[in-house]
Amino acid sequence: MPTLIGRRAVLGALAAPFLAGSAEARPPFRLREDPQPLLSPPILDEAGTTRKLDDFAGRVILLNIWATWCPPCREEMPTLDRLQSRLGGADFAVLPLCIDDAGIGRGRRFYDEIGLVDLPLYWAEQLRVQLALAFIGLPTTLLIDRQSREIGRLQGPFAWDSEDAVAQIVGSF
Repeated sequence: MPTLIGRRAVLGALAAPFLAGSAEARPPFRLREDPQPLLSPPILDEAGTTRKLDDFAGRVILLNIWATWCPPCREEMPTLDRLQSRLGGADFAVLPLCIDDAGIGRGRRFYDEIGLVDLPLYWAEQLRVQLALAFIGLPTTLLIDRQSREIGRLQGPFAWDSEDAVAQIVGSF
């Protein structure tokens, strides 16, 4: 006699492969085979100098778009600080781009509050960043090659100091 399978059992069986895979370690990016040129919004550093993405050419850049009012952004900032401490130098830099409406000062207060010491701070107007880089949510992180082209993009938080992230970033040098 045939047995009826409940809806929950079917849904559970369908979801199992996805749930099982979510605990696995993974690199943050699906690297592009066709690196894309990027437009650059005006980027302000803490000294008040206006920069653009091309100013960082020659190094691999991890551009992290964030805001102090974004809880996932706040949670991942210490991992970015540790990544910059570990890899930052002539070949690589983390470029955290704060888009708070209140300006770079709010980002600095947040850095001081949680003790970020190795991470530089940059700011840009949110609308200009959205128009130039076409991102939807925060945090959004772009991996940029030495020619200032996008080679990877991740929307959402990540443990940037994880071995998977470090290996993929170092592999892009």
